[in-house]
Amino acid sequence: MPDMMLLAQMGLMLMVIGAFAGVLAGLLGVGGGIVLVPAFFYAFQTLGYGGPQLMQMCLATSLATIIVTSVRSVLAHNRRGAVDWEILRGWGPGIAVGAVIGVMVAASLRSVTLQAVFGCLGIVIGLYLGFGRSEWRLGEAMPRGIRRVILSPLVGFLSVLMGIGGGSFGVPLMTLYNTPIHRAVATAAGFGVIIAVPSVAGFLLYQIDPAQRPPLTVGAVNLVAFGIVIAMTMMTAPLGVKLAHAMDPKPLRRVFAVFLTLVALNMLRKALGW
Repeated sequence: MPDMMLLAQMGLMLMVIGAFAGVLAGLLGVGGGIVLVPAFFYAFQTLGYGGPQLMQMCLATSLATIIVTSVRSVLAHNRRGAVDWEILRGWGPGIAVGAVIGVMVAASLRSVTLQAVFGCLGIVIGLYLGFGRSEWRLGEAMPRGIRRVILSPLVGFLSVLMGIGGGSFGVPLMTLYNTPIHRAVATAAGFGVIIAVPSVAGFLLYQIDPAQRPPLTVGAVNLVAFGIVIAMTMMTAPLGVKLAHAMDPKPLRRVFAVFLTLVALNMLRKALGW
């Protein structure tokens, strides 16, 4: 009976998390991982699963959901001809290599270190969302040669350490190099697939102490959280899209930037033991 009560509590919390992530994804176009990782962290911790491998479980479960959402997104954008397959072909191998390295590094770090990494990178993303300008440019075309060799693994590596898809780093990168925003968003969904598939495969082999993981966890991926969040985001993302068309999302984007920065600061505070 206690296990059933725990599963019921967990299911309810995850339904709320999934619904919120779905609305935000549809409304602001942000990837679910940037919301899901801290939400999983607080949910699992509240339910009594606050062990030294907590962040690995949050990252892995978030990335598992990104496989489904990114595939759906790529297919939808491709039907509109928005995906830049040349960028994907050129950047994909490096991103995949970076993702694999990211899993190996994440597996070797303590949960508190990953909290600090998420906090620092989350602050950077929050500041960019709040203060970034669409007219900012670093170049007129996506980098090639040695710059691509350096930047593409970095996108995959940092994304895995945060448990996110390709949007948070890929979209700013592509727009800074003169890729139209709609094409950048569509192509970044492809980055998400390339990041999530190899990283989840690696995390499925990662072992967590059975006493410190929720029921139905395979490797570091919690199947309950994965299933519920996917179901909820599929239901609520269309609502977010409707809201986006009914109102100006720019002020909401700034509000979300503040929210994300505060969440990242709190994660960093916890990591530092303050």
